[in-house]
Amino acid sequence: MNFAPTPLSVQWTERIQRFMASYVLPYNAAWYQSIQEGVYPPPFLEDLKILAKEEGLWNLFLPGLHADQPGTRLSNLDYAPLAEAMGRIPWAAEVFNCSAPDTGNMELLHRFGSSAQRAQWLEPLMQGEIRSAFAMSEPDVASSDPTNLQTQVALQGEDWVIHGRKWFITGAAHPRCKLLIVMCRNVTQDPDARDAHAQHSLIMVPLDTPGVSLVRNIAVVHHHAPEGHCEIVFKDVRVPRDHLLGEWGQGFQLGQARLGPGRVHHCMRTIGQCELALELATERALERQAFGHHLSDFANVQEWLAHSRIEIDQARLLVMQVAWMLDQAQIDPHLLRAKVAAIKVVAAQLQTRVVDRAMQVFGAMGLSPDTPLAYFWTWGRALHMMDGPDEVHLRTVARYEFEKIKLRSGQSSDYFTTPEQMQRPARIR
Repeated sequence: MNFAPTPLSVQWTERIQRFMASYVLPYNAAWYQSIQEGVYPPPFLEDLKILAKEEGLWNLFLPGLHADQPGTRLSNLDYAPLAEAMGRIPWAAEVFNCSAPDTGNMELLHRFGSSAQRAQWLEPLMQGEIRSAFAMSEPDVASSDPTNLQTQVALQGEDWVIHGRKWFITGAAHPRCKLLIVMCRNVTQDPDARDAHAQHSLIMVPLDTPGVSLVRNIAVVHHHAPEGHCEIVFKDVRVPRDHLLGEWGQGFQLGQARLGPGRVHHCMRTIGQCELALELATERALERQAFGHHLSDFANVQEWLAHSRIEIDQARLLVMQVAWMLDQAQIDPHLLRAKVAAIKVVAAQLQTRVVDRAMQVFGAMGLSPDTPLAYFWTWGRALHMMDGPDEVHLRTVARYEFEKIKLRSGQSSDYFTTPEQMQRPARIR
């Protein structure tokens, strides 16, 4: 890959940075004040969205957009620096209609939805008229192993009937959230459905469907997200047969399809927050004095800042490599899976380390809401478990390494069927 950003990416990044500096950052304090007053979304958010759309800064993340769909069709590699720029202000992505989990849900609908499903749900999502959520994790099973998921779906007549409980469902409390894409275990009598990864399906459930109950918005490390990390109960929820997304039993396959680009977006937003934390810590070290010296004169502070710079740059290069791989028509899917797992671990560990150092440089102020550091740190800590715990992703990376050596030494492998399969190119996107 070419390590220099393309001229197109540089152009769009500069446009996003100018827009953020001119219009988003000036509203940052007002956004938090509005949240404290219980007004969400803030009234000015819609004006910012309209302005961003008018300037063409809209739906920047979908390379496969059709000509008649609103957006830019940037590649994953070209979009990644834009996600980093947006990440510096956690609520900024919604201004550009690039918020998770909508980005992943739009990609699912774009790739796998029927024409009717795209008309009903994808079009208003792409216009920023509604929001959505992806309901997967559950409180009663270890969701780090998704084959455990127990929320059930069965076909009764012409309706899908859903029973179960989900939690930490991001975005479900947003006033504009209208659609849940729910991962369900198939209730089937098919004796051939023994593959643990072919026993779940994705069902589209309008949030106002009878039987859907938002139990609570769960705080994450005492951080209350206004858009929600919700616990949701599904009790005798009935939706029409045409609300199945993709094919019966394809739930995991479709879920994996949204993970690669989504994780690149998450990781680059994290890197944006780490860059801001490093900038703040560096400014503080140059300004603050203790024991007759600026903090920047102390060797341990210099080492903290240097380590942060090195680690941020290392993480960015790895994430950009994955973005580049996602753009390739042919790539080893096993390698890609391991790389996607790796960036998730790297980003979470990066954020907690870099922000922790910055908080230490700031002292008591770093623990207060007077800087974004405490917010960044709590979110970074949550990232060690969200989208799967670090341990699961490390297991994926290690397994790939083990299986490569097995094949090289002539041992059998249940991961790569044959050495040829390991090398065979596969269409990822």
